[in-house]
Amino acid sequence: MQIFTILLLFNIFPSIFVQNLPDTTVAPRTKRTIKIGIAAAQRIQTSSIGWSVCGGAVPLAIERLKEMGFVKDFDFEYIVDYTECDLGSVVRAGMEFIKTHKVDVIIGPPCAQALRLMSFLAENYKKPVLGWGFVSDTDLSDVIRFPHLTTVIPNSLMLGYAASKMLTTFHWNRVALLYYFSDVKYCSGVMNDIEATFNDPSTPNVNIVIKAEIYLNDNETTDNVFQTVKSRARIILWCTQTSVEKRDYLIKIATHDMIGDEYVHIMLSMRNVAFGTQTSLGKPTFSQSGLTPIWESFTEGTDGFEKMAKQAATRMFVLDVNSEVADKKYLEYMQKNIIKAVQSPPMNCSTVECMTANTTIMGGYARHLFDVVYLYGIALTHTNSTDPAVYGDVDVLVHQFVTSFQGMTGHVVISPNLTRMPIFQLYGLNSDYDQVALVDFTYTNSVMVPNVTLFYKDEGGAVWSYYGHSRPLDIPICGFLGKSCPVSFWEQYKILIFVAIAVIVLMVLIMIIGCLCVISGKRAERARINAEWQVPFAKLIESEKQVRGKGASRRSLQSAPSISTGHSGVTTVSDFCENYTMMMYEKEMVLTAKYQYTHLTKADKERFVKMRKLDHENINRFIGLSIDSAHFISVTKLCSRGSLQDILSRGNFSMDYFFMFCIIRDVAKGLEYLHKTFLRLHGNLRSATCLVNDSWQVKLAEYGMDNLVEEQTPPKKRLLWVAPEVLRGSLSVSQMEPSADIYSFAIIASEILTKKEAWDILDRKEDCEEIVYNVKKGGLFPIRPEIITDIHDVNPALIALVKDCWAEVPEDRPTAENICSQMKGLVSKQKTNLMDHVFNMLEEYTSTLEEEIEERTKELTLEKKKADILLSRMLPKQVAERLKAGQTVEPEGFDSVTVFFSDVVKFTILASKCSPFQTVNLLNDLYSNFDTIIEQHGVYKVESIGDGYLCVSGLPTRNGYAHIKQIVDMSLKFMEYCKSFNIPHLPRENVELRIGVNSGPCVAGVVGLSMPRYCLFGDTVNTASRMESNGKPSLIHLTNDAHSLLTTHYPNQYETSSRGEVIIKGKGVMETFWVHGRFGEMEPTELRSISNRSTPPVTNDRWIPNPSSSHGSRPSSVYDPLQGHQKFKMDTLKVAN
Repeated sequence: MQIFTILLLFNIFPSIFVQNLPDTTVAPRTKRTIKIGIAAAQRIQTSSIGWSVCGGAVPLAIERLKEMGFVKDFDFEYIVDYTECDLGSVVRAGMEFIKTHKVDVIIGPPCAQALRLMSFLAENYKKPVLGWGFVSDTDLSDVIRFPHLTTVIPNSLMLGYAASKMLTTFHWNRVALLYYFSDVKYCSGVMNDIEATFNDPSTPNVNIVIKAEIYLNDNETTDNVFQTVKSRARIILWCTQTSVEKRDYLIKIATHDMIGDEYVHIMLSMRNVAFGTQTSLGKPTFSQSGLTPIWESFTEGTDGFEKMAKQAATRMFVLDVNSEVADKKYLEYMQKNIIKAVQSPPMNCSTVECMTANTTIMGGYARHLFDVVYLYGIALTHTNSTDPAVYGDVDVLVHQFVTSFQGMTGHVVISPNLTRMPIFQLYGLNSDYDQVALVDFTYTNSVMVPNVTLFYKDEGGAVWSYYGHSRPLDIPICGFLGKSCPVSFWEQYKILIFVAIAVIVLMVLIMIIGCLCVISGKRAERARINAEWQVPFAKLIESEKQVRGKGASRRSLQSAPSISTGHSGVTTVSDFCENYTMMMYEKEMVLTAKYQYTHLTKADKERFVKMRKLDHENINRFIGLSIDSAHFISVTKLCSRGSLQDILSRGNFSMDYFFMFCIIRDVAKGLEYLHKTFLRLHGNLRSATCLVNDSWQVKLAEYGMDNLVEEQTPPKKRLLWVAPEVLRGSLSVSQMEPSADIYSFAIIASEILTKKEAWDILDRKEDCEEIVYNVKKGGLFPIRPEIITDIHDVNPALIALVKDCWAEVPEDRPTAENICSQMKGLVSKQKTNLMDHVFNMLEEYTSTLEEEIEERTKELTLEKKKADILLSRMLPKQVAERLKAGQTVEPEGFDSVTVFFSDVVKFTILASKCSPFQTVNLLNDLYSNFDTIIEQHGVYKVESIGDGYLCVSGLPTRNGYAHIKQIVDMSLKFMEYCKSFNIPHLPRENVELRIGVNSGPCVAGVVGLSMPRYCLFGDTVNTASRMESNGKPSLIHLTNDAHSLLTTHYPNQYETSSRGEVIIKGKGVMETFWVHGRFGEMEPTELRSISNRSTPPVTNDRWIPNPSSSHGSRPSSVYDPLQGHQKFKMDTLKVAN
C-alpha cells in the first residue's frame, strides 16, 4: 500500500522530484560518458537472474560493441542498486538514478511488477529502460503504456499462440498445464497467458483438463499432481524457470513411469536454451546452441541420474525461441568469463554473492542481459551524435531500437512496439541425442497468428523416432487408466469370422470356376480373333488370266470404270508399280502381296490383331494375312485407281492446286493417325504405298509389315524416299523415329506438286545410287528435290512446309499433327472436300459450256475464213477446195494461157542505196498495189521472188482468149502506176519495169506436201521469162504468139509496134513486139518516140537452148524461170539508146 501511495504522489506532483535537479550542462569533450543505472537482484532466483551470475554480461556486451565498431565515442559508468525486485526499493533506486546520478539509461529490475514501476518512473523523466529476466508479461509489450521500455524477451502471449498452432499441427486438443512455483511468479504468468490464448475464440478449441503448480522440494504435492495427470492427460505442457527444475522434472516423470510411448512432455520457454543449460563444466554441448544438455549433472562429476534424465528427455519437446547462436566461440568465451567480468573493473562487484559465485555456471538470463545492452549500444551509435541533446533525447533514441542483429540469444528482431519478434521453434532430439528444430513458428508484422514451417518430410521418422514412428494420441486407445481397451477382434467377431471364412471359401471356389470360364472364353476369343486376321489361302481365288503390264483394266485419271466382280478370276494389274496382285476374297476384290514364310511370334500375332482394328479414312484397311501356304500373303482392301506413283508415272492427267492440296492432306492425315497408334510410325512410306480409291481419297498401305520379308528383293529406287539418318544408320523400322516418315512425306509431296516421279529421276543426270549417296552424305546444303510446279495458284506456305519436312536434322521437322494443323490454314474453310470441289467444277463447267461452245464456234468460223483467205492466196480457189475436201489435185493442161513476167530495172543499184528494212518496205509498197491491180483484172499471181513478179491468166479458170487482154491491161496499169510511184527515202529516183508476155499452152499442178505450191510447167513460161529479160525499161515486150492473139481477137484496141527479129537465148531468132498503150489514150509525143525506136543489133553470143521448165515451189533439180531470169539478165542483147 505504501508503494502505491508513493507512485500516486509521484504521478500527481512530479515537479517535487524535478525542481531540485541541478544544471546538467556538461562542457564539450572528446568522449562522452554514458551512465547506466542498474536495478539488480542477487538473492532471488540466483541461478536465473542473480547479478553475480548475470551482471558480467553488461561489460562484456560493451566490450563486444567496441570490437564490432560501435560506441567508439563513448565511455560507460555503471551505478548498481540491488533492489531485489522490491517495489519500494525500485522507486528509491529509480529516483537516485535520475536525480542524483543523472543516468542516461536504466537497466530495469528482472521482475515484471518491478519493471512496470521503473518504466512508469522513467517515462516521466524521459529515460529509456532496458528490460530482462522474468519480464515476459504481455502488458509490458504495450508501447502506449510503456513507450520507453524495450526488451529482447518476447511476451508469453506469443508463446501461447505458437503453442496453439503446435497442438493444431499434431491434432491434439486435450492437454494438462504444469508449472513450478517461484517467488517471481514467472511461470504462473506464462501459464495464465497460455490459458488465455487457448480460450481465445480465434484459436482452435483446446480442453485444459488440469492446471497445477508443482514444487521443487515438495515431493508429496508433486506426486499427487502427477498421479492426477496420469488419469486425465497424455499431452503435458509445463514451464520452469531454472535448469535445476528442468532436470528435476525429467527425473520425476521417469520415477512416475510417465516416459512411455503415450506421453508427450512439451516445455514452454522463452529463454533460448531449449534442451540446454548454461554451464562451463567442459561437458558435451549441442551442435546448434553450444549449450550443455539438460540431463547432465551440474557438478563436475556424476550424480547417477544422467541415464534416467536422458531417457526421459526422449519423451520431451521444447517450444522455445530460436536458440541458434551464430558465434558459438564467443558464447563459450562468455560462459567462461562472465563471473570474472562482474568481479573485475568496471563492475567491481564485491558482495558476498559475487565473490562466492560458482565460476562454472552462467545465469539463465545472462544472454538476454547481454543482448539488451548490445541493442542499446547499437541504437546509441545509430544516433550519429555525441551531443547529449541528441542521444539523450529519448524520442530520438527509441526509434533506433527498431533494428535486428545476431546476438547471444539468436537472431534478434525488434518490432516498432519495442518488443522482440520471436521465431519460436519446437525442438526435439534426433537419434544422436542432438537438439534439432522440427517446426518453426514465425511472427510477422505483429500479427498474433504465426506462420508454421515444417522442417521434416517424414513425421514418423523425424519427430516420433523414439515413439515407434507413430504420433501419440491425446486420449489413449485403452483410456487413461488402461481399462477401456477395445475388445479383441477375435472375441468380438469370432462367429462372424467363421461365417466369413465359409463364404470366402465358397466365393473362392466360384471365382476359380469363373476364372476357368474366363480363361476358356479368352482362349476362344483369341482363337476367334486369330481366325479374323488369318485368311485361309483356299479362299483367295486367282484369275485364270494373269495380265501383266498395261492391260484393258488399267484405270486412268480421266475414266474409272467399275471393276467387275461377276467372275471369280483375278489378275495382276499393271496399275500398280509394286508387285501387288488383285484377288477375290469373300466375293470382293482385294489387294494382296507376297512375303517369305517366317516364324510369327506372339507379339507378331497380337500386332496383326491390333492392325485389323485400325480404322481411318486415310488408312487402307488391313484385312488379314494368309499363313497356310508356301508364302505369307497380306490381304488389304482394294484401291482401284492404283497408287500415287502409278498415277504420276502415267502423266495423262491434270490437277489444280486444291486437288494437289487434298492429296497431300490425305497423306498427312494418314500419318497423323498412324503416329498416334501402337505402330508409332509407318516406316515404309513412299508414293507406291499411297493408294487411291474411286473417290480420289489417298489411303496409306503396307504399314506394320516390317516384321515380314518380301518375296522379291526390293529395288534400290525405294531408297529415294528414305530419310538421311535412316540411310546413315541402316536403321530398321523399330529403330526409326516418326520424323523419318515426315521426310518421306515431303518427298511424296514434291512428287505431287511437280507431277513428276521422285527426284525427277527420269530427267535427272544422276542415277538412283548417286542421289542416295548424296542424301546420305548430307552437309551444310544437303541435296533435295526441286519443287517447280506449273500450277500458278500454289500457296508458297505449302511449299515452305514441304521444305521444312525434309530438314536434315530430324528434330527440326514438324510432327504429323503439326503438319495437319498448319494445312488447315492453307485453304479456305468453304473448300474442304475434294469430291465437292470436283462437283462444283462440273456444275460451273456445265453452266458455261453452251456459251463457251457458241463463242468457240464463232472463233472457229472466223479462223476458218482467215485460213480460207490465206489458202486462196497461196493456191487457186478451186485447187484449195479440192485439197480441203481431201481430194488429190491432178496436173491439168491448158491450151491457151498468157504468162506475165516483170522485173524492176536496176534493182540491185536501188537496193545498195537502201537498208534491208527500206528495201523490204519498198517492195512491199510496190507489190501491194500490184496485187490490187491483179485482183481488178482477174489475173492469178503465181509468186514473187525478190523484184521478180510472175502472173498468169487463163488458168486455173479458162476464159477463152480474154487472158491476153487481161494481161496487157494489167501491164499497162503497172506501167502507169510506176510513173507516179515515189520512193520516200530516194525522192529523185524512179522505178521502171521490164515486162515480158507470152501466150501458149501450159500445164499446172500442185507440187509438194509440207508446203504445197501451185506450179506452171511448159515452154510458154520460159519464153515469157526471156521476153522480160530481153525487154527494155518501161516497155511491154510481147512474143509473136501473144501479139497475134491480141491483134486478132482485140483489133484496133492497142497501139503495138514490131521490134523486129531478136536473138533470144535458148530460142534463136524471134520477132517480138512492143505494146505502147490503148488507141486514143496515147499522147502524140509518145507516138513519135515509138516511131524513132529501132530494133537492136543481133549479138554473136553463143547460147544453149533450155528444155521447157516449170514455175512454183520447185526442188533444186527443176529449172526456176525467175532464177534463170535473174541469171541471164546480163546475157541479153545490148540495145542502143
